[in-house]
Amino acid sequence: MSTANILAFVVFPYIALTVFVVGHAWRYVTDAYAWNARSSEFLDKKGHFFGITLFHYGILLTLLGHAGGLLIPQYVFDAAGISGQAHTQLAYYTGLVFGLAAFVGCLLLLWRRRRRQRIRMTTTTNDYITLAGLAVATGSGIYNVIFGHFYVLDSVAPWIRSILTFSPQPSLMGAVPLSYKIHVLSALALLGFSPFSRLVHIWSAPFMYFFRRPLVFRRKVGSPTL
Repeated sequence: MSTANILAFVVFPYIALTVFVVGHAWRYVTDAYAWNARSSEFLDKKGHFFGITLFHYGILLTLLGHAGGLLIPQYVFDAAGISGQAHTQLAYYTGLVFGLAAFVGCLLLLWRRRRRQRIRMTTTTNDYITLAGLAVATGSGIYNVIFGHFYVLDSVAPWIRSILTFSPQPSLMGAVPLSYKIHVLSALALLGFSPFSRLVHIWSAPFMYFFRRPLVFRRKVGSPTL
């Protein structure tokens, strides 16, 4: 096994995940007031809608699909009557729809930041790096969906699980095509960078809104004025 393979698929993932965890904790403690999306919607609401909507729905559903498809072993799907081939086909079509939405949305947001003067004047280098990283990660994923057709359920998927269970098996990534490796490494790099970007706002999503007690508004009729 080559040193490059070990560095890429053992050392780098753990560095990225460590920075991801420690970085978010450090950012929250030391920079809580900047823990937000730094939205530019108030500067350009109309041009903001399509890109941000496509991106958010696309990326969230893509992440859910990756979590369900790669973190759950295939034998669980087999027990549910879903073969590896059916699993792959399901991942292909959902990945095509949701991944394409995320990629197109990301490009629209990047185009908006370059073409709209008011937005360009408030855009930082960090914003460009974040959008470029998202474009590479989602773009390489779409490329793999359309042109790759590599069976990942006995290679990439078990490798990811081996990393998370602290029993890394980098040999599983040896025969994986370069485009898939780029997708994996770019996603890990984005995870490592996320604590230092506006991506931290994902952890502040108002999920507890769905579990809050209902608010009851009552109209109070005042006494008539004499």
